[in-house]
Amino acid sequence: MTTQTAAPKLDSEAISLDSVSLWQITRRRLFKRKSSVIGMVILAILIFIALTAQWLAPYSPTLSMLDTKDYPKEYAKKRTMPCIHIFGCEKEGQPQHILGLDGNIRDEFSRLLYGARLSLMIGISTVTFAIFIGTVLGALGGYFGGWIDNVIMRVMDVLLAFPSLLLAIAIVTVIGPGLVNALIAIGIVSIPAYARVVRGSVLSVREMDYVSATRALGGNTYEILFKRILPNALTPLIVQGTLGIASAILDAAALSFLGLGAQPPTPEWGSMLGAERNQVLTAPHLVFYPGLAIMLTVLAFNLLGDGLRDALDPRLAHIS
Repeated sequence: MTTQTAAPKLDSEAISLDSVSLWQITRRRLFKRKSSVIGMVILAILIFIALTAQWLAPYSPTLSMLDTKDYPKEYAKKRTMPCIHIFGCEKEGQPQHILGLDGNIRDEFSRLLYGARLSLMIGISTVTFAIFIGTVLGALGGYFGGWIDNVIMRVMDVLLAFPSLLLAIAIVTVIGPGLVNALIAIGIVSIPAYARVVRGSVLSVREMDYVSATRALGGNTYEILFKRILPNALTPLIVQGTLGIASAILDAAALSFLGLGAQPPTPEWGSMLGAERNQVLTAPHLVFYPGLAIMLTVLAFNLLGDGLRDALDPRLAHIS
């Protein structure tokens, strides 16, 4: 009497590993997680708003209603409550303001839309700067080791010894307030995180067999470091960068709230909060909506970063 052994069931994802690329696998895993999908949806909406703000905004984000042509001046009043015509607020030609007017008689909805463009630009530009500098420093330290590694890492340790926001405030105070200076400060305080991530990845990858083979075949330092080691050490950097955009947006909003970042009349969510912080009881809508926009943007990048971390981690491949 013979017995038949049931064939083991193989995960369809494991079967197709050889026929698809790493990014296809990552995309498949990413879309399986509801949290990352929610983050991508929110982020897609924010990008759409940022790209089309000039068409979506009914008024100029920097111009007062007193200076707006053909605007009825009797309705140009400070901190006017929201007025939406379909909800019955229209009377005697009162203009529509979805989120009301701020303390400088500017349309809050238009400023909020343009603020999405500025916030995304802040997050992406500062993280790009920090990743570029941090990757170069971390790669050089991890690959060469010795005194080069010690010097680079000790400088990074000094920067990490200070709270990032306090260090950014100190830098902006020295070089002067302004949006560009705020971006530079946030980028500088973000460099150590990326340098340490890249250094750790390079230390683990440089001992792999394919790196040793390239070295044995006469590959130069540039080819080994930038064509063999770094492309295979960037996975944790992608996750760190996605999460870092959220932190950069939050830090920029904090600096603008303190008056050290974007200067009036630039439509930036942090400065909008700072300008109306004393009106939280009399005009709460002027504080609530910029705060909500910051929260949703940071939430979107955090959800996407968590999803990327899980999707790129082979130890979590079995989790759907």
